Amino acid sequence: MPELPEVESLAGFLRERAVGRTVLGVDVVAFSALKTFDPPVTALGGLTITGVARHGKFLDLDCDGLHLVIHLARAGWLRWREDLSGAKPVRPGKGPLAARVRLAPDDEGLAPGFELTEAGTQKRLAIYVTKNPDDVPGVAALGPDPLDDAFTVAALKAILGGSRTQVKGLLRDQKVIAGIGNAYSDEVLHAAKMSPFKIAATLTDDQIADLHEAIVTTLREAMERAHGLAAKDLKAEKKSGLRVHNRAGQPCDVCGDTIREVSFADSSLQYCPTCQTGGKPLADRRLSRLLK
Repeated sequence: MPELPEVESLAGFLRERAVGRTVLGVDVVAFSALKTFDPPVTALGGLTITGVARHGKFLDLDCDGLHLVIHLARAGWLRWREDLSGAKPVRPGKGPLAARVRLAPDDEGLAPGFELTEAGTQKRLAIYVTKNPDDVPGVAALGPDPLDDAFTVAALKAILGGSRTQVKGLLRDQKVIAGIGNAYSDEVLHAAKMSPFKIAATLTDDQIADLHEAIVTTLREAMERAHGLAAKDLKAEKKSGLRVHNRAGQPCDVCGDTIREVSFADSSLQYCPTCQTGGKPLADRRLSRLLK
């Protein structure tokens, strides 16, 4: 799933290539992806892209005051095309293509644009056309951005205070903190040397400060690695920079212990026992319930 660093990098990529260009049209292939009908998607035709922003894991293209807001969900991606002039017309079907955004030709006659794709059978990619991004329910419900100056240690302490939620689940909750998903929550907790099952309300002031440092540092380092990369290279860069996520069975780069995996909510998490849980493997609670 694209998370804050990748979405911010995609926003930067589009700022360089799409801002200032006129939208020729938006062709929606997966009609279930389009979540709004007024204004219609055809209203974007003829408008100029004046800015690109990020709200959590949402991309926001400002087109002369009308916003094209995109959420790539778990398996979505943005694929830039230098020239769409010869592309075949889009047709609804079972392929990965969800939508195509066509831009006006440049001075060399190339008509660039981008395609939104989504792998797998669970289609959750979402497209909104709105006059105000805050009218998108997911954007309106977002918690604070962890890279905002207002996200201080004191702000994190207020978020954690009294919560009986496991810290892994809290980090993934977009209504609590915006932009962190399954991968970077694993990375943050490894950097903070903290068990993913630790209850948020039990954290000491020192642990909260360590967690805050891990959140900000992990995300900023990921953004620095991705800075300037083409959209097509961001997935590989994310994978190469992960220390524990999706590395079960491999040695920890910090201590050499074997990285473990357990089920968590609707997915799984990876962690290092030596770095995070005092050397003790976590019980796979989903498996334990099945065995009862």
